[in-house]
Amino acid sequence: MNAPAPALTLVSHALCPYVQRAAIVLLEKGVPFARRDVDLAAKPDWFLAVSPLGKTPVLLTEDTAVFESAVICEYLEETNGPPLHPPRPLERARHRAWMEFGSATLATVWGFYSAPDAASLQARRAELQQRFAQLEAELDEAGPYFSGTRFSMVDAVFAPVFRYLDAFEECGETGWLDTLPRMQHWRTALAARPSAQQAVAADYPQRLLAFLRTRGGELARRMEPAQV
Repeated sequence: MNAPAPALTLVSHALCPYVQRAAIVLLEKGVPFARRDVDLAAKPDWFLAVSPLGKTPVLLTEDTAVFESAVICEYLEETNGPPLHPPRPLERARHRAWMEFGSATLATVWGFYSAPDAASLQARRAELQQRFAQLEAELDEAGPYFSGTRFSMVDAVFAPVFRYLDAFEECGETGWLDTLPRMQHWRTALAARPSAQQAVAADYPQRLLAFLRTRGGELARRMEPAQV
């Protein structure tokens, strides 16, 4: 007999970091799901019908489309175990606040790789490193995750952030976490987490570098020419 089709479909874009956090949560909870990629440069009508903002991810469940990654993650937390938020309300609030910090960090990442000139690139890099220093002070000293040995929703949010650092280092922009040992430890632990690895396709690093080359800004100009 054929296995039943998954009840959930994650509408995705191959490079979207917000899709990655939703996929990580699904994988951590062991929830079967299908994945359907869309081309955001040529959005099909069916996608616009389920995504009011025209963005990924969208979670298709029963007769409802759930959009916005933070909302998707909270829906999954309410409907599936094991829990990824801490049990105490105040600690949950703290985690949700740092999830929002993660979204703001991704906006700064976008500003970095889109920077039109060297001065703008350096300014966005300084902003990112300031954010990383703030995180260093919040991380559990023992690690390896945000709050110690227990993987949480905050970890799902930051795993895609560290993937950008991998790409930036390939472009020659190194030294991001040299003075931040807790951040280094966290980055290594998230890179080794199976859910984070499985949230993207095997060719994700190459596709991300190709995308960065198309941005036309200062970072793209500093990159080595693509191998033909």
